Amino acid sequence: MTNRRTVLRAVGGAALAALTSGVLATSALAQEVTLKLHQFLPAQANVPKLVLDVWADNIEKDSGGRIKIDRYPSMQLGGKPPELMDQAIDGVADVVWTVVGYTPGRFPSTEVFELPFMMTNARATTRAYYEMFEEHMKDTEFKDVHILAAWVHGPGVIHSADPIEHPSDMRGMKIRGGSRQVNTLLTQLGATPVGMPVPAIPEALSKGVIDGTTIPWEVTQSLKVPELVENHTEFAGAALYTVTFVMAMNKEKYESLPDDLKKVIDDNSGLEFSIFAGGTQADADLPAREIAMEMGNTIITMTPEQTEEWRKAAQPVYDQWLADMQSKGIDGQALLDEAHALIAKYTPMYSN
Repeated sequence: MTNRRTVLRAVGGAALAALTSGVLATSALAQEVTLKLHQFLPAQANVPKLVLDVWADNIEKDSGGRIKIDRYPSMQLGGKPPELMDQAIDGVADVVWTVVGYTPGRFPSTEVFELPFMMTNARATTRAYYEMFEEHMKDTEFKDVHILAAWVHGPGVIHSADPIEHPSDMRGMKIRGGSRQVNTLLTQLGATPVGMPVPAIPEALSKGVIDGTTIPWEVTQSLKVPELVENHTEFAGAALYTVTFVMAMNKEKYESLPDDLKKVIDDNSGLEFSIFAGGTQADADLPAREIAMEMGNTIITMTPEQTEEWRKAAQPVYDQWLADMQSKGIDGQALLDEAHALIAKYTPMYSN
């Protein structure tokens, strides 16, 4: 009897251990991967709230909880915004969202979309950008990371203490530029470009370090720009400028995923997500613009004739960029022609 009870206890114990082990294994399986998502804006800003969180939530849902995305806004993992791409390469973060131009000249082909008066609307220009990215940039300039998405924001606007209508109004002003090409344009117009990441803008405006800034409408709300300046200059037709973004993933981290989890990442990334991201960012322009209007700020919208004056003033920026591309062994004219053609092709498709 004693031997029988001993055997039963042993069998029962083994069964309990096996059951416990199975539960633990299932629990471990439920969350196989944790990804650190790092970016430079506050969590409540439009891109984190309306784009990055949507992506992360969908990844978690579609993976059945096997992927968890830990989100780190406002550079909480350390470093400065220009370091984000290297953080993705080095594995400090698993996924980053960043402005390509935070490292000027490092990814030169993307700059074709940042030239003055290239972009028409964010969805059309994003589609053109992503298609050209796939063909010309993914395996060359961005070969050290796995790119999840690439997009542009809505029309770039000048927000300034004093009103700006003509190119000559820029002379002597200190303006924060959104990209290397915007800075070249500012210099061409007689302004002093001041480079700084977006989060530094409010303090720079409040302390008079800069007289104005170039950013799209949508980010002005979280930065409280309409409270710091009273004038906003928009352009008819093609925008003064736009900026290119990427969401980049550490290549080794992506490759380490099982195929089914790679598919979850892939299905929630790529062209369609890029168009969603660019379009969503641009859609947030109007509510932010309305806030400036409600505050009684002056919104100066260039007529087509005035815009043409700015276009002519911007031509040397193209000449300098083409020469720079040639010095790097890149056919800038071919990129420019292709970008123009694709934007023209897709603009009617995405026009309101």
